[in-house]
Amino acid sequence: MPAAFTSTPTSRRQFLTLLGISAAAVSCGTATADGGGSGKQIKTLKYQGAVGAVTLPELAQDLGYFEDVTLDWVGNTISGPQDIQSAATGQTHFGSAFNGAVIKLAAGNAPIKAVISSYGSDQHSYAGYFVLEDSPIRSARDLIGKKVGMNTLGAHYQALLDTYLSRNGLSKAEAPKVEALVIPPVNTEQALRARQIEVGVLTGVLRDKAVASGGIRPLFTDVELLGPFSAGTYIMTERFIKQNPDTVRTFVTGVAKAIEWSRTTPREEAVARMTEIVKKRGRNEDTTALQYWRSFGIAETAGRIPDAEFQLWIDWLGERGEIKQGQFKPADLYTNEFNGYGKG
Repeated sequence: MPAAFTSTPTSRRQFLTLLGISAAAVSCGTATADGGGSGKQIKTLKYQGAVGAVTLPELAQDLGYFEDVTLDWVGNTISGPQDIQSAATGQTHFGSAFNGAVIKLAAGNAPIKAVISSYGSDQHSYAGYFVLEDSPIRSARDLIGKKVGMNTLGAHYQALLDTYLSRNGLSKAEAPKVEALVIPPVNTEQALRARQIEVGVLTGVLRDKAVASGGIRPLFTDVELLGPFSAGTYIMTERFIKQNPDTVRTFVTGVAKAIEWSRTTPREEAVARMTEIVKKRGRNEDTTALQYWRSFGIAETAGRIPDAEFQLWIDWLGERGEIKQGQFKPADLYTNEFNGYGKG
């Protein structure tokens, strides 16, 4: 699941600077990947991928769902905010991030729109907040004074932790006494077992391997807390959408078809297809993690975006003072207009 940004004062200033650069680049028309206003729609979309993984657009292209639209890989990213910043400044044509990161980028005056969900949490793909089997921690109140390790601060996992604490009785004065700190995902299990932290957030293959080793249990999971939900979206600039509506429609509908293909195709067949995609692109990548793939976790049919998927994080960011209360309505941030799945 894509990472997001930290919430320290220094990093917030740095991120706001990036937002200003993003907004200025797009508004001034300097975005190199955006349409040039020639009237001819762009059909080759620049994008960033992920090492050893297959994104939904890559799957859609391999399945033949993009018609006359093709993808042009320009490198890999491990950061959701970096990915959507690249799209906002026109270095790429689309990017994916946690919806809270999308809201923050929009709050920095970057003219972007989310066009389709990109990942989420369900019974197969979820984030677990794990403690040691013999830990005395059984409730939210037991977390006071304890350390919770996660991949980054001010993002998806901290938002879920805050939500868990709030829904289970901790006041705004008590919640900061639970210490969230950054632990690289590959080190989280080790830090938990070494008792350097009391709670570790684990997902995907790292979660499955840790559970298989025994000695840990989930305090809660994001699916238990919120039910199945889509957590991130693909975004494009408003300018690119306006200048390339047919391309956007082909892209979004193709991704929607890939989402539904992943739901209806037997897991073994889907894993084999994605493994072959990685091998064909010839980047000398390890495909081990793909063998643990279960789903993209997207809750809604065809990845359509409901208001609730943005309202949850609008409220959270507003409560934290990171955006102005009432600054956005969900409809300001996304559109389902270009999702043609099931429409004939």
